[in-house]
Amino acid sequence: MKIEKDEYELPVYEQVMDQYGKFADDIHNGKIVSAYALDRHGVIAAVSKMAFGNGMGVKIEHSMDARELFAPAFGDIVAEVPADKVGELSISYTVIGEVTDDAKFAFGDTEITLKEAEDAWTGTLEQVFRTVSDEASDEKVESPLYDTKDIVICGHKIAQPTVFIPVFPGTNCEYDSAKAFERAGAKVITKVFRNMDAADIVDSVNTFEKEIAKSQIIMFPGGFSAGDEPDGSAKFFATAFQNAKLKEAVEKLLNERDGLVLGICNGFQTLVKLGLVPYGEVVGQTPDSPTLTYNTIGRHISKMVYTKVVTNKSPWLQGAELGGVYTNPASHGEGRFVASEEWLDKLFANGQVATQYCDLDGNVSMDEEWNVNGSYRAIEGITSPDGRVLGKMAHSERRADSVAINIYGEQDMKIFESGVKYFK
Repeated sequence: MKIEKDEYELPVYEQVMDQYGKFADDIHNGKIVSAYALDRHGVIAAVSKMAFGNGMGVKIEHSMDARELFAPAFGDIVAEVPADKVGELSISYTVIGEVTDDAKFAFGDTEITLKEAEDAWTGTLEQVFRTVSDEASDEKVESPLYDTKDIVICGHKIAQPTVFIPVFPGTNCEYDSAKAFERAGAKVITKVFRNMDAADIVDSVNTFEKEIAKSQIIMFPGGFSAGDEPDGSAKFFATAFQNAKLKEAVEKLLNERDGLVLGICNGFQTLVKLGLVPYGEVVGQTPDSPTLTYNTIGRHISKMVYTKVVTNKSPWLQGAELGGVYTNPASHGEGRFVASEEWLDKLFANGQVATQYCDLDGNVSMDEEWNVNGSYRAIEGITSPDGRVLGKMAHSERRADSVAINIYGEQDMKIFESGVKYFK
């Protein structure tokens, strides 16, 4: 869909709004299945990225002017439309090509394989921004399923549990986390830890203590608390919760009210540093404790990942399918789970390994395409010994009806619904 421009190359906004409105209608009516808004790189860059994403080929119409294929096209949109729906479109359009199943780009007499094109695209900056580490391996990993009926039952039932979400400078997932819990039927309290001066810190500790006392669930959200400084991720989060008042408040929630704790991404890092996973209590870490460290590629990763649920011991996973594969976004620089062989064996034997990175078919391996951070035995999430504390890297809260709908796979592990249901 090309937008109309005037003699000054400015959009004719009346026409633009009309076409965009019709475009939206065509999407809602099922006539457009995917779309890409063009930029300064033009048509070829857009269809290439769309092809890389689904592994399909593209044949460009021979009538297309080669100069237009690489020309800036701000405001124009490339749409993927089923062949039998093209004639039903309400937008003004030009057919520029078709999707093929031969994994090739074709235009006129020129053909380029999808792999050749993708290697050229990703390889340009490989020496600067690594996509594959020196530790890359396709080694297969065992993925035993822990199936048990010995699941913790809450002794303190409540119609609507309250979730406390602490927010620190650098936290950026509190809104999505709150929305996920509210959608599941919980009441959510969100408070910011203020640290401008000593008085702020004292007041924040007292506020957090009071709010935890009113809650049944604590959710440590993702982000980069204090910019992951000093000395690595979640240090600020963990330091605050090692305060005697907050430590006692957390222990009362777990031990006296049968409470639950969830940590995702930066929150998982917090749980590990506090000892809430794998120990189930605030004890800190010892030199041989499992931990999370830098990704094998040495930098931040941001992509959709697939994880396999390998235990049903945790209350958080009661709505998930044992052995089921789920996809969620991952975004972290320190997500690599590492532990000694002794600890790894112990975690699997006790059903504390919650999820493992896998491919679309549930195959678990060390392949960095799927095990994106190089975690030992591809571990993505673990729990406390009784399963009431869950930590994981992938953002299960980042899902909604219109989010990542072009990504293959089930996104909803029903973690939040399971956490709320535990108290009812």
